[in-house]
Amino acid sequence: MDIKTLLGKMVEVEASDIFIIAGLPLSYAIGRRQIRTDTAPLKPADTKALVDAIYAVSGRDVKIFEDNKNHDDDFSFSIPGLGRFRANIFRQRGSYSAVIRVIPFGLPSPTDLHIPHAVMQCADLKKGLVLVTGPSGAGKSTTLACLIDRVNKTRTGHIITMEDPIEYVHHHEKCIVTQREIPTDVATYSEALSSALRENPDILLLGEMRTLDTISTAVSASEMAQLVFSTLHTIGASSTIDRIIDTYPAAQQHQARLQLSMTLQAIISQQLIPTADGQGTVPAFEIMLCNAAIRNLIRSEKTHQLDSAIAAGTAQGMCTMDQSLFDLCKAGTISKEAALQHSSHQEALVRRFEVEGI
Repeated sequence: MDIKTLLGKMVEVEASDIFIIAGLPLSYAIGRRQIRTDTAPLKPADTKALVDAIYAVSGRDVKIFEDNKNHDDDFSFSIPGLGRFRANIFRQRGSYSAVIRVIPFGLPSPTDLHIPHAVMQCADLKKGLVLVTGPSGAGKSTTLACLIDRVNKTRTGHIITMEDPIEYVHHHEKCIVTQREIPTDVATYSEALSSALRENPDILLLGEMRTLDTISTAVSASEMAQLVFSTLHTIGASSTIDRIIDTYPAAQQHQARLQLSMTLQAIISQQLIPTADGQGTVPAFEIMLCNAAIRNLIRSEKTHQLDSAIAAGTAQGMCTMDQSLFDLCKAGTISKEAALQHSSHQEALVRRFEVEGI
């Protein structure tokens, strides 16, 4: 099958991911549902031909993958009039394989994605650090795209994004938008971030805080009147803060806590939960907005008390993950089993269901 025809069909059925793997028929995912086409199982020669076609349509040299000692390649590409795609090319059992994420043209709508108003208000901040966290595939990049789009449409400034790879393309609205892809435009996140600080930025988006160098530079940038958005693969505010602090050498951790307590503005943790009808997914959010009490807990190494502080901050727009799951379940959007499976404190949520008669 022609690769453009294949990708066009996947966009048409609103697939989220396409799987090209030897021994398996061409398969795709819609939400959490995996669908296998009625084609014959792909042979290694078939997957190689499709991978070669992906490189051809993206204008990328397949030798980048063949010569890569890490044996995989991650990149994005566009097909005019069709959409954007993020491809991860890898080897398995000696054959070429690919998983392609479908990214339709245009930016997502926060309303359609059920992103809470309290999350979108983080785009109105003038400086500080905002972290969007969660497991892979939880929608972190999409939430960040919505936040950057809101900044771009509501105020002036210079937005610099550093991503691996670029997923959503932002056009110049009220802001100047500079998007740099790792490693196509710049070798590493660390180099991109250091360079960005010399480019008169107002808003920075760092695709992921992976190393001590990027974490410390991002935190320092958020001290210097920049608004910094970034991600971590953690669930929950307390585990996110602990992950950041544990990255520093022991002798620097106290200073890091003080610095983080002053610069951190919000931690948004999200998970995608299967809907009760089995037809898709819906996001559940934990929202921590830093106030005096939370900053004090960070400084005094009492991150285990953050859940209580978040629960107490409902009037400010905060929400615990379990509260978000409870509300989704009460509305009939997700099942009780799914809520419990993704909860932070399962026993407490069970008791709450019992009290509410759910």
